[in-house]
Amino acid sequence: MAPWLTVVGIGEDGYGGLGKAARRALREARVVIGGERHLALLPRCIAAQRLPWPRPFALTPVLQRRGEAGVCVLASGDPMFYGVGASLAAQLPAAEMRVLSAPSSCALAAARLGWALQDVSTLSLVGRPLQALHPRLHDGARLLILSSDGHSPAAVAGLLTARGYGPSRLSVLEHLGGERERRLDGRAETWGEVQVAALNVLAVECLAGAQVPRLPLGPGLPDSAYRHDGQLTKRDVRAITLARLAPAPGELLWDVGAGCGSIGIEWMRSHPACRALAIEANSERQALILHNRDALGVPDLRLVAGHAPEALADLPAPDAVFIGGGVSLPGVLERCWERLKPGGRLVANAVTLQSEARLVAWRERHGGELSRIALAQARPLGDFDTWRQALPITLLEATKPWSPHE
Repeated sequence: MAPWLTVVGIGEDGYGGLGKAARRALREARVVIGGERHLALLPRCIAAQRLPWPRPFALTPVLQRRGEAGVCVLASGDPMFYGVGASLAAQLPAAEMRVLSAPSSCALAAARLGWALQDVSTLSLVGRPLQALHPRLHDGARLLILSSDGHSPAAVAGLLTARGYGPSRLSVLEHLGGERERRLDGRAETWGEVQVAALNVLAVECLAGAQVPRLPLGPGLPDSAYRHDGQLTKRDVRAITLARLAPAPGELLWDVGAGCGSIGIEWMRSHPACRALAIEANSERQALILHNRDALGVPDLRLVAGHAPEALADLPAPDAVFIGGGVSLPGVLERCWERLKPGGRLVANAVTLQSEARLVAWRERHGGELSRIALAQARPLGDFDTWRQALPITLLEATKPWSPHE
């Protein structure tokens, strides 16, 4: 199908800042769909019907005109950068769309600040939780943030200060590319409730204060990073377990018997596109999971309240499964293996003899590798030091084979 839909990106400089192709598309359009602010930027010479987006927002006005000639969408800046163009591309083949982009707000912000855009981390708070900032914070990081509204800079400043990044430098850039463009500068710890326009980009140059805890993206966060009731896969075992689970972008993990959620959380911290479900029946531990996921920057981790294997019935098939506290429950290993995608990885940890026996019996039927993890730490013994052994962990690792028909 030839392109029937044209998506035009428009900046704060309005119709006068558009190129020839974008102006022609608007002049020839029968209907132009966009936000009220964008539609108001069009001159009277545009004869097309002007249709604002519905509230709540939906793509229906565009999709119901699929195949019609003269359909145009007016969007902000680069429509494929956290914009409506990206949403439409998820619903329509690329061959049906023509996208005419203007510079994105982040491109304009980088130009004003003199920052190399390829060295900057960009993210949006529009419809997204503030806690997603946590994994992006490290000393020297530069962030460009699409604010949700005029309150976003103050909220970000508060989060930075609470995390120990109070000295960080902030710049708010309002109405980029337009006559009302303005820049406000300050530090996170002294920002306060500065009045800013709703349409703004927030630039952050992260500067760590003294004794900021290190929270690396790799596996094995300090145990002190978590709230827990003792049901916690300890740091070194966690790192080994995640290495065997081998997270990759876009993959889904089931963390069965999640405890405080540490395995699922660190799976998701490894890459922004990683997804995880934490299955936990204990209500107090569910509260710990919710706290830990937000504090460690993976608010999209989904909590499934219930007992395995019953709680697993309607969940999407996983690419990997970790079973901790649920190893000893009847049917859990079997159900997880049954639902695991071909080529997926299953890792289960056991501490007791009974749960270890289940892993040994399961391996005899399905294969896989067993490993014993034994760790010791130096501890005082009178005037001297000695090794204190932690409880040994038996680890099962198995990869589900592909069937001949797949």
